[in-house]
This record gives sequence, C-alpha cells and structure tokens, in this order.
Amino acid sequence: MRIAVLDGRVPVVVTKDGVLDVSRVIATTESVAGPWGSWLESGHTLKELLELDLSGCPQESFDPQRLSAPLARPRKIVAAPVNYLDHKVEMSEQKSIADYGVFLKAGTSVIGPGQHVELPYDDKRTDQEGELALVIGRTARHVAAEDALDHVFAYTCGLDISLRSTEDRSTRKSFDTFTPLGPWLVTADEIPDPDVLELRCWVAGELRQSTSTADLLFSVPQLIAYASSVMTLEPGDVLLAGTPAGVGPLADGDRVRLDIDSIGSLEVGVRGRDAIAYAARPQGRVGSLAG
Repeated sequence: MRIAVLDGRVPVVVTKDGVLDVSRVIATTESVAGPWGSWLESGHTLKELLELDLSGCPQESFDPQRLSAPLARPRKIVAAPVNYLDHKVEMSEQKSIADYGVFLKAGTSVIGPGQHVELPYDDKRTDQEGELALVIGRTARHVAAEDALDHVFAYTCGLDISLRSTEDRSTRKSFDTFTPLGPWLVTADEIPDPDVLELRCWVAGELRQSTSTADLLFSVPQLIAYASSVMTLEPGDVLLAGTPAGVGPLADGDRVRLDIDSIGSLEVGVRGRDAIAYAARPQGRVGSLAG
C-alpha cells in the first residue's frame, strides 16, 4: 500500500486510479508529526492499516503538486554515516559506520516533494546524499537483526543534505530543509527485502549516484538492530540507511531527483538566494568565562 499526505493535512491511500481520502477512517489528532505520524505515535499498526475498510472513502484524481512530506516532523531521524564502501573511499574516510555509530538529525529538517533545499552558506559546499529511508512501526529496543524487519512500518526515499564544514554531523545535516522525504510511504508488506533495491540520484539532470542497497555495510536489519541497542526506536521514527559514492555540490536552481525501485521518485529544488558567508554565521563568544 502507498500512503501519502496531501496539502499538509489530508491522509490518503494512493491507488492506480487516484487517491482515497482516509481521514474519516484513521484516528488522528492535530500534530506537528502530520496525520500518519500522529497515527503511528498513537499506537496504530501496519496490520490495522491493511485491514481498514476503504470502500466508503471518497476517491479523487491524483495531483502530485499537492503532495507533502509523508511524515512532517518525526520524533527522531537516525542516520547512518559511511555505510557504503565506495562512499568511504570517495570521502577518504578511515572509518565507517562500524566505528562512528549513528547520528541524529533534527525533525524540523524535513521537507516534502516539490519543496526546496535552502543553501545556508554561499562559500561552503553543500552536497546531496540519496538514501533509503525506513519508518519504524513498532517500538524497538535491543532487537535482534533476524527480527528487525518486523518493526518496520514503511519505506520511502530520503535525501540527507550535508554541509561540508567543521561542525559535527548532527549540526551540518540538521538545517531546515536538509531532510527531504517522499513522495509517499510504501508499506513494509510490499518490500519483503529492502536490501535488494536499486537507488539512483540525479542533480541538474546528471546521474550522480547509482547503487544497490545490497552493498550496504550494515544491512537494513543490522542497522535497526544496532540503532535499537543504543536508543529506543519508537513508532514514526525515521532511519536513513546511508549514501553511496557520487555525492557532490548543489547550486542555486538545481533539481535533485532520487529514484528507488519499488518506492518511486522524490524530486526537490535547490535555492541559494538567502545564503550568507560562512564567517557571518552567529557564533558564541570564545574566551575565558567571566568570574
């Protein structure tokens, strides 16, 4: 099943004939997480979703211009650094996810299809990183890899936009607009093996990244198992599985498109009109503390 959000508030099921408005049959509350995030955080499950009677839901034509982020503001975005060997080589990294562990991104960094990544600085490189994203559907803590996929609700396309500067990863990757997600969520029953998906990412019409998730250093189950050994993963949390080689700089006016087999295409724009010089960013006073 493909589920999406229209106009930032309407939960829908995407069908071959259009979309079904399911707002009357799923119990949600007003939440910054959006309707599907609210539904998951309230304890509802994939099994409940698949058993819903949608026969009375109003149907309309599908307008992709109305798509919003399928999860507006996840509680946690847990990301995997250096999780492909070819990316480790291209970045001249001596370590991988096995050494670095995972890192967190701000939930406020999420945008949806058709929106724009905003470049923060005009003199620092900002790169695209195309990634498989997965959404947790059941609370996971100290989960074994062989049981990990039972805790996945859905999959989607994700971009981990990354500033190349000296700050730690959580800072460089948490700017507003730095986590595009979408175009929809594909429920886990439709993707029995997330480690065999082809991923391709274009910037300004140039194919930059092309890989299979079979090349992940930590597979999707291993990533869930590892992350859940560090922190409790809750329904609605998003995990980004890591990016392959081919990352590169973004420029004002670029279009970024990420395709993942069995999921679809996520496309966003890039704007740099409000970018400032890196040296002009707000900085705390450095020096000795006043006594």
